[in-house]
Amino acid sequence: MAKLVTIYGGSGFVGRYIARRMAKAGWRVRVAVRRPNEAMFVRPYGVVGQVEPVLCNIRDDASVNAAMMGADAVVNCVGILVEAGKNKFDSVQAEGAERIARLAAENGVARMIHVSAIGADMNADSDYASSKGDGEAGVLRHMPDAVILRPSIVFGPEDDFFNRFAGMARMSPILPVVGGDTMFQPVYVDDVAHAAEMAVTGKAAAGVYELGGPEKLSFRGLMQRMLAVIHRRRLILNIPRWIARLMAFGFDMLQAVTFGLISNGVLTRDQVKNLSKDNVVAEDAKGFADLGIKPVSMASILPDYLWRFRPSGQYDAIKDSAQNLRNS
Repeated sequence: MAKLVTIYGGSGFVGRYIARRMAKAGWRVRVAVRRPNEAMFVRPYGVVGQVEPVLCNIRDDASVNAAMMGADAVVNCVGILVEAGKNKFDSVQAEGAERIARLAAENGVARMIHVSAIGADMNADSDYASSKGDGEAGVLRHMPDAVILRPSIVFGPEDDFFNRFAGMARMSPILPVVGGDTMFQPVYVDDVAHAAEMAVTGKAAAGVYELGGPEKLSFRGLMQRMLAVIHRRRLILNIPRWIARLMAFGFDMLQAVTFGLISNGVLTRDQVKNLSKDNVVAEDAKGFADLGIKPVSMASILPDYLWRFRPSGQYDAIKDSAQNLRNS
Protein backbone atom coordinates (compact mmCIF):
# COMPACT_ATOMS: atom_id res chain seq x y z
CA MET A 1 0.00 0.00 0.00
CA ALA A 2 1.16 3.55 -0.78
CA LYS A 3 2.63 5.53 2.08
CA LEU A 4 0.51 8.10 3.89
CA VAL A 5 1.37 11.71 4.76
CA THR A 6 -0.80 13.93 6.95
CA ILE A 7 -0.52 17.62 6.10
CA TYR A 8 -1.83 19.93 8.80
CA GLY A 9 -3.08 23.07 7.10
CA GLY A 10 -2.91 21.20 3.80
CA SER A 11 -5.54 23.36 2.10
CA GLY A 12 -3.70 26.61 2.84
CA PHE A 13 -1.49 28.54 0.46
CA VAL A 14 1.67 26.47 0.95
CA GLY A 15 -0.05 23.28 2.10
CA ARG A 16 -2.04 22.76 -1.09
CA TYR A 17 1.13 22.78 -3.19
CA ILE A 18 2.73 20.22 -0.90
CA ALA A 19 -0.42 18.08 -1.11
CA ARG A 20 -0.35 18.23 -4.91
CA ARG A 21 3.31 17.23 -5.06
CA MET A 22 2.88 14.35 -2.65
CA ALA A 23 -0.11 13.03 -4.61
CA LYS A 24 1.90 13.16 -7.83
CA ALA A 25 4.67 11.26 -6.04
CA GLY A 26 2.19 8.47 -5.38
CA TRP A 27 1.56 9.05 -1.67
CA ARG A 28 -1.82 8.96 -0.01
CA VAL A 29 -2.50 12.42 1.37
CA ARG A 30 -4.59 13.32 4.40
CA VAL A 31 -5.33 17.04 4.51
CA ALA A 32 -6.07 18.02 8.13
CA VAL A 33 -8.06 21.26 8.33
CA ARG A 34 -10.65 22.98 10.50
CA ARG A 35 -13.23 23.13 7.70
CA PRO A 36 -12.91 20.06 5.48
CA ASN A 37 -16.00 21.03 3.46
CA GLU A 38 -14.09 24.08 2.24
CA ALA A 39 -11.08 21.95 1.28
CA MET A 40 -12.74 19.62 -1.21
CA PHE A 41 -10.75 21.25 -4.01
CA VAL A 42 -7.71 19.16 -2.98
CA ARG A 43 -9.36 15.87 -3.96
CA PRO A 44 -8.62 16.16 -7.71
CA TYR A 45 -4.89 16.39 -6.91
CA GLY A 46 -4.86 12.57 -7.04
CA VAL A 47 -6.99 9.64 -8.10
CA VAL A 48 -10.26 8.83 -6.34
CA GLY A 49 -9.65 8.50 -2.59
CA GLN A 50 -5.95 9.40 -2.76
CA VAL A 51 -6.31 12.90 -1.28
CA GLU A 52 -8.84 13.35 1.51
CA PRO A 53 -9.65 16.36 3.72
CA VAL A 54 -10.31 15.52 7.38
CA LEU A 55 -11.47 17.57 10.34
CA CYS A 56 -8.73 18.71 12.71
CA ASN A 57 -8.24 21.42 15.31
CA ILE A 58 -4.54 21.90 15.96
CA ARG A 59 -5.31 23.07 19.51
CA ASP A 60 -6.80 19.69 20.48
CA ASP A 61 -4.77 16.52 21.21
CA ALA A 62 -7.47 14.03 20.21
CA SER A 63 -8.14 15.85 16.94
CA VAL A 64 -4.48 16.03 15.97
CA ASN A 65 -3.90 12.41 16.95
CA ALA A 66 -6.88 11.13 14.94
CA ALA A 67 -5.66 12.90 11.80
CA MET A 68 -2.21 11.36 12.27
CA MET A 69 -3.16 7.70 12.75
CA GLY A 70 -1.30 5.42 10.37
CA ALA A 71 0.78 8.21 8.84
CA ASP A 72 4.36 7.58 7.71
CA ALA A 73 5.13 11.31 7.74
CA VAL A 74 3.53 14.54 8.94
CA VAL A 75 3.87 18.09 7.65
CA ASN A 76 2.83 21.14 9.66
CA CYS A 77 1.88 24.16 7.55
CA VAL A 78 -0.41 25.83 10.07
CA GLY A 79 0.35 29.46 10.82
CA ILE A 80 -1.42 32.78 11.33
CA LEU A 81 -0.47 36.37 10.60
CA VAL A 82 -3.10 37.97 12.84
CA GLU A 83 -4.53 36.72 16.12
CA ALA A 84 -8.29 36.22 16.17
CA GLY A 85 -10.53 34.56 18.74
CA LYS A 86 -8.88 31.47 20.22
CA ASN A 87 -6.27 31.39 17.47
CA LYS A 88 -3.38 33.10 19.23
CA PHE A 89 0.26 33.00 18.12
CA ASP A 90 1.26 30.85 21.09
CA SER A 91 -1.64 28.40 20.84
CA VAL A 92 -1.22 27.85 17.09
CA GLN A 93 2.42 28.42 16.20
CA ALA A 94 4.08 27.29 19.42
CA GLU A 95 1.80 24.91 21.29
CA GLY A 96 0.17 23.57 18.11
CA ALA A 97 3.49 22.78 16.45
CA GLU A 98 4.81 21.06 19.57
CA ARG A 99 1.57 19.09 19.93
CA ILE A 100 2.00 17.63 16.44
CA ALA A 101 5.63 16.74 17.15
CA ARG A 102 4.84 15.15 20.53
CA LEU A 103 2.08 13.00 19.11
CA ALA A 104 4.18 12.12 16.08
CA ALA A 105 6.90 10.83 18.41
CA GLU A 106 4.36 8.89 20.48
CA ASN A 107 2.89 7.31 17.33
CA GLY A 108 6.27 6.40 15.88
CA VAL A 109 5.91 8.60 12.80
CA ALA A 110 9.11 8.34 10.80
CA ARG A 111 9.44 11.93 9.55
CA MET A 112 8.18 15.38 10.44
CA ILE A 113 8.47 18.52 8.35
CA HIS A 114 7.66 21.86 9.96
CA VAL A 115 7.10 25.00 7.88
CA SER A 116 8.29 27.96 9.94
CA ALA A 117 9.55 31.37 8.72
CA ILE A 118 12.76 33.33 8.35
CA GLY A 119 13.14 35.44 11.49
CA ALA A 120 11.84 32.75 13.85
CA ASP A 121 13.46 33.55 17.19
CA MET A 122 12.30 32.76 20.72
CA ASN A 123 13.81 36.05 21.90
CA ALA A 124 12.31 38.26 19.18
CA ASP A 125 10.30 41.37 20.10
CA SER A 126 7.54 40.29 17.74
CA ASP A 127 5.00 37.80 19.09
CA TYR A 128 4.76 36.25 15.63
CA ALA A 129 8.50 35.66 15.35
CA SER A 130 8.93 34.51 18.96
CA SER A 131 6.05 32.03 18.68
CA LYS A 132 7.62 30.67 15.50
CA GLY A 133 10.87 30.22 17.42
CA ASP A 134 9.06 28.51 20.30
CA GLY A 135 7.35 26.23 17.78
CA GLU A 136 10.65 25.17 16.25
CA ALA A 137 12.09 24.42 19.68
CA GLY A 138 9.02 22.39 20.58
CA VAL A 139 9.25 20.37 17.38
CA LEU A 140 12.92 19.56 17.91
CA ARG A 141 12.27 18.66 21.53
CA HIS A 142 10.17 15.70 20.45
CA MET A 143 11.35 15.08 16.87
CA PRO A 144 15.08 15.96 16.83
CA ASP A 145 15.45 14.65 13.26
CA ALA A 146 12.71 16.90 11.91
CA VAL A 147 13.24 19.08 8.84
CA ILE A 148 12.37 22.73 9.47
CA LEU A 149 11.76 24.99 6.47
CA ARG A 150 12.03 28.75 6.94
CA PRO A 151 10.80 30.54 3.81
CA SER A 152 11.02 34.26 3.23
CA ILE A 153 7.84 35.88 1.95
CA VAL A 154 6.11 33.35 -0.31
CA PHE A 155 4.58 34.34 -3.65
CA GLY A 156 2.31 32.54 -6.08
CA PRO A 157 -1.16 32.76 -7.65
CA GLU A 158 -2.98 32.55 -4.31
CA ASP A 159 -0.64 34.78 -2.30
CA ASP A 160 -1.87 37.53 -0.02
CA PHE A 161 1.09 39.80 -0.72
CA PHE A 162 1.41 40.78 -4.38
CA ASN A 163 -2.31 40.20 -4.98
CA ARG A 164 -3.17 42.47 -2.08
CA PHE A 165 -0.97 45.37 -3.13
CA ALA A 166 -1.85 44.97 -6.81
CA GLY A 167 -5.50 45.25 -5.82
CA MET A 168 -4.71 48.43 -3.89
CA ALA A 169 -2.84 49.84 -6.89
CA ARG A 170 -5.89 49.26 -9.07
CA MET A 171 -8.00 51.47 -6.78
CA SER A 172 -5.61 54.07 -5.36
CA PRO A 173 -2.96 56.43 -6.79
CA ILE A 174 -0.86 55.88 -3.64
CA LEU A 175 0.69 52.68 -2.27
CA PRO A 176 1.45 53.11 1.45
CA VAL A 177 4.17 50.80 2.81
CA VAL A 178 5.77 50.35 6.22
CA GLY A 179 9.47 49.55 6.26
CA GLY A 180 10.18 50.52 2.66
CA ASP A 181 13.89 49.77 3.08
CA THR A 182 13.39 46.36 4.72
CA MET A 183 14.89 43.62 2.56
CA PHE A 184 13.03 40.51 1.41
CA GLN A 185 13.95 37.44 -0.62
CA PRO A 186 10.63 36.24 -2.10
CA VAL A 187 10.34 32.52 -2.78
CA TYR A 188 7.94 30.77 -5.15
CA VAL A 189 5.40 28.62 -3.33
CA ASP A 190 6.06 25.48 -5.40
CA ASP A 191 9.79 25.71 -4.63
CA VAL A 192 8.91 25.56 -0.93
CA ALA A 193 6.64 22.60 -1.67
CA HIS A 194 9.48 20.91 -3.57
CA ALA A 195 11.71 21.24 -0.50
CA ALA A 196 8.95 19.76 1.67
CA GLU A 197 8.50 16.86 -0.76
CA MET A 198 12.20 16.06 -0.58
CA ALA A 199 12.02 16.07 3.21
CA VAL A 200 8.95 13.81 3.30
CA THR A 201 10.55 11.31 0.94
CA GLY A 202 13.80 11.24 2.91
CA LYS A 203 15.91 13.06 0.33
CA ALA A 204 16.72 15.97 2.67
CA ALA A 205 18.92 15.67 5.75
CA ALA A 206 17.48 16.72 9.10
CA GLY A 207 18.00 20.34 10.06
CA VAL A 208 16.88 23.89 9.40
CA TYR A 209 16.73 25.24 5.84
CA GLU A 210 16.19 28.92 5.06
CA LEU A 211 14.46 29.31 1.71
CA GLY A 212 14.73 32.42 -0.42
CA GLY A 213 14.45 33.12 -4.11
CA PRO A 214 17.26 34.33 -6.39
CA GLU A 215 16.55 38.04 -5.78
CA LYS A 216 16.81 40.29 -2.75
CA LEU A 217 14.77 43.47 -2.93
CA SER A 218 13.53 46.10 -0.49
CA PHE A 219 9.82 46.41 0.21
CA ARG A 220 9.83 49.48 -2.03
CA GLY A 221 11.67 47.53 -4.72
CA LEU A 222 9.06 44.76 -4.58
CA MET A 223 6.29 47.30 -5.06
CA GLN A 224 8.14 48.79 -8.03
CA ARG A 225 8.51 45.32 -9.55
CA MET A 226 4.82 44.61 -9.03
CA LEU A 227 3.78 47.93 -10.57
CA ALA A 228 5.93 47.24 -13.63
CA VAL A 229 4.18 43.89 -14.09
CA ILE A 230 0.66 45.37 -13.86
CA HIS A 231 1.59 48.38 -16.06
CA ARG A 232 0.61 51.04 -13.55
CA ARG A 233 2.32 54.11 -12.11
CA ARG A 234 1.71 54.80 -8.45
CA LEU A 235 3.32 56.86 -5.71
CA ILE A 236 4.97 54.51 -3.18
CA LEU A 237 4.65 56.26 0.17
CA ASN A 238 6.88 54.99 2.99
CA ILE A 239 5.04 55.56 6.28
CA PRO A 240 7.39 56.47 9.17
CA ARG A 241 7.41 53.77 11.83
CA TRP A 242 6.15 56.04 14.61
CA ILE A 243 3.09 56.86 12.51
CA ALA A 244 2.70 53.20 11.56
CA ARG A 245 2.71 52.24 15.25
CA LEU A 246 -0.08 54.75 15.96
CA MET A 247 -2.12 53.50 13.03
CA ALA A 248 -1.60 49.87 14.04
CA PHE A 249 -2.62 50.66 17.61
CA GLY A 250 -5.88 52.12 16.34
CA PHE A 251 -6.63 49.10 14.16
CA ASP A 252 -5.78 46.71 17.01
CA MET A 253 -8.04 48.59 19.40
CA LEU A 254 -10.88 48.49 16.87
CA GLN A 255 -10.59 44.70 16.77
CA ALA A 256 -10.47 44.54 20.56
CA VAL A 257 -13.50 46.75 21.27
CA THR A 258 -15.59 44.87 18.70
CA PHE A 259 -14.53 41.56 20.30
CA GLY A 260 -13.05 40.41 17.00
CA LEU A 261 -16.12 41.16 14.88
CA ILE A 262 -13.91 43.58 12.94
CA SER A 263 -10.63 41.79 12.33
CA ASN A 264 -7.48 43.84 11.85
CA GLY A 265 -6.50 42.79 8.36
CA VAL A 266 -4.78 46.10 7.66
CA LEU A 267 -1.81 46.54 9.99
CA THR A 268 -1.04 45.28 13.50
CA ARG A 269 1.53 46.49 16.01
CA ASP A 270 3.23 43.11 15.77
CA GLN A 271 3.56 43.43 12.00
CA VAL A 272 5.20 46.83 12.42
CA LYS A 273 7.81 45.15 14.63
CA ASN A 274 8.38 42.43 12.02
CA LEU A 275 8.76 44.95 9.22
CA SER A 276 11.71 46.54 11.01
CA LYS A 277 13.94 43.52 10.31
CA ASP A 278 15.26 42.15 7.03
CA ASN A 279 13.71 38.90 5.84
CA VAL A 280 16.52 37.26 3.88
CA VAL A 281 18.47 34.00 4.05
CA ALA A 282 21.43 34.11 6.45
CA GLU A 283 24.83 33.66 4.86
CA ASP A 284 25.67 30.56 6.91
CA ALA A 285 22.24 28.92 6.60
CA LYS A 286 21.44 25.76 4.67
CA GLY A 287 19.09 26.42 1.79
CA PHE A 288 17.98 25.44 -1.68
CA ALA A 289 21.54 24.74 -2.83
CA ASP A 290 21.84 22.02 -0.18
CA LEU A 291 18.67 20.44 -1.54
CA GLY A 292 19.74 20.65 -5.16
CA ILE A 293 16.82 22.96 -6.00
CA LYS A 294 17.21 26.00 -8.24
CA PRO A 295 14.53 28.51 -7.18
CA VAL A 296 12.61 30.32 -9.91
CA SER A 297 12.57 34.09 -10.27
CA MET A 298 9.69 36.46 -9.73
CA ALA A 299 9.90 37.56 -13.36
CA SER A 300 8.96 34.08 -14.57
CA ILE A 301 5.88 33.81 -12.31
CA LEU A 302 4.35 37.20 -11.45
CA PRO A 303 2.97 38.01 -14.95
CA ASP A 304 1.11 34.68 -14.97
CA TYR A 305 -1.26 35.77 -12.22
CA LEU A 306 -0.97 39.55 -11.85
CA TRP A 307 -2.13 40.29 -15.43
CA ARG A 308 -5.69 40.70 -14.16
CA PHE A 309 -4.66 43.89 -12.34
CA ARG A 310 -3.50 45.59 -15.55
CA PRO A 311 -5.65 48.46 -16.88
CA SER A 312 -7.07 46.25 -19.65
CA GLY A 313 -6.44 42.90 -18.02
CA GLN A 314 -5.58 40.16 -20.50
CA TYR A 315 -5.97 42.58 -23.40
CA ASP A 316 -3.33 45.02 -22.16
CA ALA A 317 -0.55 43.51 -24.29
CA ILE A 318 -2.79 43.59 -27.38
CA LYS A 319 -3.55 47.28 -26.82
CA ASP A 320 0.16 48.03 -26.44
CA SER A 321 0.87 46.24 -29.72
CA ALA A 322 -1.86 48.15 -31.49
CA GLN A 323 -0.51 51.44 -30.10
CA ASN A 324 2.97 50.59 -31.40
CA LEU A 325 1.53 49.87 -34.86
CA ARG A 326 -0.22 53.23 -34.95
CA ASN A 327 2.96 55.01 -33.92
CA SER A 328 5.14 53.24 -36.50
